[in-house]
Amino acid sequence: MMKLGAKVDREIIIATRNAGKLREMQTLLAPLGLKILSLKDFPEAPDVLEDGATFAENAAKKAKIVARTTGRPAIADDSGLVVKALGGRPGVFTSRFAGEKTSDRNKCQRLLEEMAGIQEEQREAAFVCAIAAAHPQGEVKIVEGECQGRITFSPRGENGFGFDPIFFVSELGKTMAELEPEVKNQVSHRGRALEKLKLILPQFLA
Repeated sequence: MMKLGAKVDREIIIATRNAGKLREMQTLLAPLGLKILSLKDFPEAPDVLEDGATFAENAAKKAKIVARTTGRPAIADDSGLVVKALGGRPGVFTSRFAGEKTSDRNKCQRLLEEMAGIQEEQREAAFVCAIAAAHPQGEVKIVEGECQGRITFSPRGENGFGFDPIFFVSELGKTMAELEPEVKNQVSHRGRALEKLKLILPQFLA
C-alpha cells in the first residue's frame, strides 16, 4: 500500500481496480519504462462517480480526482460498447449494464436477449475508449480510440473480459475473446487509444 502524497519519479497511476483493464494497460505502457501503480495501491483513494455524458468527460474527471488526491500523475479511461441497433446503448453505462455486481457472462446474455430478432447486417457495434492523463496541478490531455465490429448471436472465445466474447472484429474474423492478447492489444479500442497516449505521455510527464 502506498501513502498518499509520497512521490516517486517517473511513476504513474492507472485509475482502475479492474484487473483485466490494468493488465492490458500495463502491457501496452511497458515500453515507456514507467513505474505503474493502480488504485489497489491506494485503498484510501475515493471512488469516482462516472456521471459524465461522454467517455471523455468520465475519463477526465476520474484522472483529475485521482491525480489530485494522490499527488501523482494519473491516467484513467472510460470505455464502452456502442450498439447502433440499440440507439448507442449501453454507451457510458456499459460497466453498469444489467447492474453493478452482474457478472460479465450475465451482461453478455442480457445484451444478446435485447438484440434477439435483430438480423446480422443490423448488429453493427463499436468499442470506444477515451483515456485522460492528468497532473496533480490540473493539466489534462485526452486521446480516443475505436474498434468497429458487430454483435454475435452467441459468445465465442475464452480470452479478454466484459463483452469481448460477443464482439466480432470484422477485420480479423474473430471475436475479441478469440484473439491472443498481443493481437487484441493491436486492434482494440483501448490499444489504439494507448498508442496515441504513448506519443504524448513522455513529454506530459517531463
